[in-house]
Amino acid sequence: MAPSNERSREDRIRERAHEIWEREGRKDGDHERHWDEAEKEMRKKESGIGPSANPSGPGDPTGE
Repeated sequence: MAPSNERSREDRIRERAHEIWEREGRKDGDHERHWDEAEKEMRKKESGIGPSANPSGPGDPTGE
């Protein structure tokens, strides 16, 4: 059995992949791509990379 933190990570990826599937119209055949996208998002979130980590992003007064 996987450690509880790894299991909960897998559950979060599964939930996000399901959200992506729903967002894209519940089409069959893209489950691997949905999983990969969800996993990539999770890695970015875990590493602190994301929109909030971009100091010159929209809304940044120095990024005008």
